[in-house]
Amino acid sequence: MEGNQLSDHLPTNAGLFLPNLRQLILGENKLAGTIPNSISNASHLTLIDLSWNSFTGTIPNTIRNLRLLQWLNLGFNNLTNESPELSFLSDMAKCIHLRKLVLDNNHLSGFLPKSIGNLSLSLERLQLSDCNIKGNIPRSIGNLSTLIALSLGDNEMTGSIPATIGRLRMLQVLNFGGNRLQGPIPSSLCHLGSLSGLGLNDNELSRHIPACLNNMTSIRALYLGFNQLTSTIPLSLWRLQYLLELDLSTNSLSGIIALEIGNMNVLRILDLSTNQLSGNIPVMIGDLKDLTNLSLAFNRLEGSIPEHFGALVGLEFLDLSYNNLSGQIPKSLEGLLYLKYLNVSFNKLQEEIPTRGPFLNFSAASFMSNKALCGVSRLQVSPCKGGASFPQILKYILPSIGIIMLASSISLAWKRLCQRRNANLLGDTNVSPLTTWRRISHQEVLRAT
Repeated sequence: MEGNQLSDHLPTNAGLFLPNLRQLILGENKLAGTIPNSISNASHLTLIDLSWNSFTGTIPNTIRNLRLLQWLNLGFNNLTNESPELSFLSDMAKCIHLRKLVLDNNHLSGFLPKSIGNLSLSLERLQLSDCNIKGNIPRSIGNLSTLIALSLGDNEMTGSIPATIGRLRMLQVLNFGGNRLQGPIPSSLCHLGSLSGLGLNDNELSRHIPACLNNMTSIRALYLGFNQLTSTIPLSLWRLQYLLELDLSTNSLSGIIALEIGNMNVLRILDLSTNQLSGNIPVMIGDLKDLTNLSLAFNRLEGSIPEHFGALVGLEFLDLSYNNLSGQIPKSLEGLLYLKYLNVSFNKLQEEIPTRGPFLNFSAASFMSNKALCGVSRLQVSPCKGGASFPQILKYILPSIGIIMLASSISLAWKRLCQRRNANLLGDTNVSPLTTWRRISHQEVLRAT
């Protein structure tokens, strides 16, 4: 009955008449009201999915009596909590077969109980994101050794990340992003060799990135952006050759982007923006053929934009703004046919802006505040000196050269023709040489007339 636009409330006696019911799946409907306490009378239930509805009120503590329950999904509702502590989580410890507990996107607003580590030893998935949870992450959470996914993201949690998280050796997804966690990234996380996704972004984490993160050989997505991390990017990080997404943006990282970045053969998204990185952009980034998004904006990078960026044929997003880049915008970027966004503003770039391929669609905002860029008027830059590029100049010069050469040929031919005529005139036998002519006086001319 999932996704059938069902509305109204669940009957208060819903569980009384379904004692042998094993699965209750009513997710993605329009159900409202409270979840009835009588649900516990359906004592054979192994799966309850009431997610993506509009249920209100508290989570019935009678659910703890469902001793066979393996799967409870109440996510994306309007459920609340009446006590400072999320005590129902302690009650859920009685469901010893529980494997999946999902309460994302509710208004629970409370503290995690220290006894959270007493939940089922079979628990594989614990999802409590966006629930207004406050306080620290209990150390006992490290007791949930069978966890595959742990998500506490987008809450109001404070304190540090407990080192006991490193005990969760089966963990594949860990999301603590969007909280107010402080302190360093614990090196114990490096023991999570099965981890494929790590989200610690949007916190207040400080100090350096642990060099041992390269031990996470299964990692595919690493999000450390929007923290207060310092020091350099460890060289070992570039050895994560199967990483698909890397976000280190909006920290205080310094130093250069190492040449070893070329090892990340399958990287699709790279965001190093808003740091204090310096030096040149490594040419090796052009070898990352699967890259679709690249942002190096708001750093202190210098030198030129690598011509080899033209090899990033799948690139859709490129932001190099607010650096100290100089030289030309490479013509090779005209071949990036999937490029939808380009920003090279606030640099020291110069010479002509390319005009073909994706550059036909970019606006003046992509190129503003550079040293000496020139190009077409719609980009609000000065026209290039001479008004045209070298091939365009040849278009007008070559015909002029041809006309001059033709005129010279005609002039030379006319001169030679005149010389022949003079030679014939001098060689005529009926004409006496000038030296044999007799001078005639004025008197003789008068007498003759």
